[in-house]
Amino acid sequence: MFHLHLPLIEKIIRPVIVYLCLILFLRLFGKRELAQLNPFDLVVLLSLSNTVQNAIIGDDNSVSGGVIGALSLLSINWLLTRLMFRLPKVNEALEGSETVLIRHGKVDKKALEKEALTELELLSVIHKQGLNSFSEVEKCVLEPNGNFYVEAVSPSIGDAEREEVLKAVRELTLEVKNLKAELKAAKA
Repeated sequence: MFHLHLPLIEKIIRPVIVYLCLILFLRLFGKRELAQLNPFDLVVLLSLSNTVQNAIIGDDNSVSGGVIGALSLLSINWLLTRLMFRLPKVNEALEGSETVLIRHGKVDKKALEKEALTELELLSVIHKQGLNSFSEVEKCVLEPNGNFYVEAVSPSIGDAEREEVLKAVRELTLEVKNLKAELKAAKA
């Protein structure tokens, strides 16, 4: 159960190599793999984990081998995260840059094509933000980590209502202060 079938150094190096290759491949294949998962993307990611399993642990099914593999993966991830924090240029090279998909209500077809996104998928993204059409979007960005940032042209209905309530509260506060001052003056 605890007997290693492979040398310790190999148990450490295998996950590191696979990790670095996966980072490189995901970078090459784009942010789409990290963004919204359609059924095809999900199948690829699930298969990918199964595909690299043997490359990470070899033919070793021991508990020790699994623990060493997991520790190696977590260690390389920790090191790479620290490296990217300290060296922003490495971070940008590994993560890439953001892609503006919509600007001033206009969809950038070339950007969609680059990220392999359809207009229907993009419409789904803006619907999740409570917007109905591209014309309501000031800016929509696909960030390097696969998240979408959507900025509306005008404040949403909720924002407008909130602003009205705040205005009413301010007016009431002012009225209460004035009434307190009048009461104080009348008592004196």
